[in-house]
Amino acid sequence: MKVELAGLELHGYHGVNEGEQRDGQRFLYDVSLEVGERGSSDRIEDAVDYRDVARLVAEVNERRYDLLEALATAVADALVARFQPLAVTVRVRKPDVRPAGFLVEHSAVTVERP
Repeated sequence: MKVELAGLELHGYHGVNEGEQRDGQRFLYDVSLEVGERGSSDRIEDAVDYRDVARLVAEVNERRYDLLEALATAVADALVARFQPLAVTVRVRKPDVRPAGFLVEHSAVTVERP
């Protein structure tokens, strides 16, 4: 069983450019936690509550990171520490980035933990 959040949108101040650090921008998080049979009892106490997952991602997002790689790693490590999933995948997207002035849909980094 997996608990997933797709497109969790948060404002953050991550990046190496001055404007990114000063003004911030949107970040989109796609998170997947393999949780085994947790939650099959139909009791929220036995499950990984996706509301708690979203809150934890938001807490990590409040810190500042220069690199998406470091941000995604911090989110993945926090999820592992808090929820002890069998596996976790974290994808962080910057939808408003313009590398070297070029228009792209987004830049992204994906981190997986077994």
